[in-house]
Amino acid sequence: MSVATPKIQDPPLHYRHWASPVGPLLLYGTDRSLWGLDFPVDGHGREPRPGWIRDRSGFPQVICQLTEYFARKRRRFSLPFTLDGTPFQLAVWSALGRIPYGETRSYRDVAQAIRRPKAVRAVGAANGHNPIPIIIPCHRVIGAQGDLVGFGGGLALKRFLLELEGIRTRTSRITPGSVEAVLRP
Repeated sequence: MSVATPKIQDPPLHYRHWASPVGPLLLYGTDRSLWGLDFPVDGHGREPRPGWIRDRSGFPQVICQLTEYFARKRRRFSLPFTLDGTPFQLAVWSALGRIPYGETRSYRDVAQAIRRPKAVRAVGAANGHNPIPIIIPCHRVIGAQGDLVGFGGGLALKRFLLELEGIRTRTSRITPGSVEAVLRP
């Protein structure tokens, strides 16, 4: 994972829709840095904001690495990205980036990792505002009892991503920190 850089001012953003294995993703950012990845809504790609510039060939490195991830050939992303959030959100997103492929953590685990053990709900809120899911793996965060809870792309997509990484989710519960069947490329 690349180091996040703070936004100084908002340059014109470029965007591209990409037909991923999980549906059309909206990728956006600058020519140097990914700022966001949005999941489809009801099977349709999200629309860019007014003023964004369409770039049909943009984000080739992002698409290449996501393609490798979906093919089980990539476990970590090495992409330049820019995050815009509060210091608390940035701390949570950094902790999410340290959850290894094929493992999960509970919201409580993440709260403890950022030394804010009572901020479990706030961790959940920050997790839900992650602007680049999959790349910052918020799908690897589960409920304290192993429940699949909350995910911007929906629980079916969360289950798909976890199972792609070798985490069994046939029941409604999985064990935080488990590596049940890590897939080898």
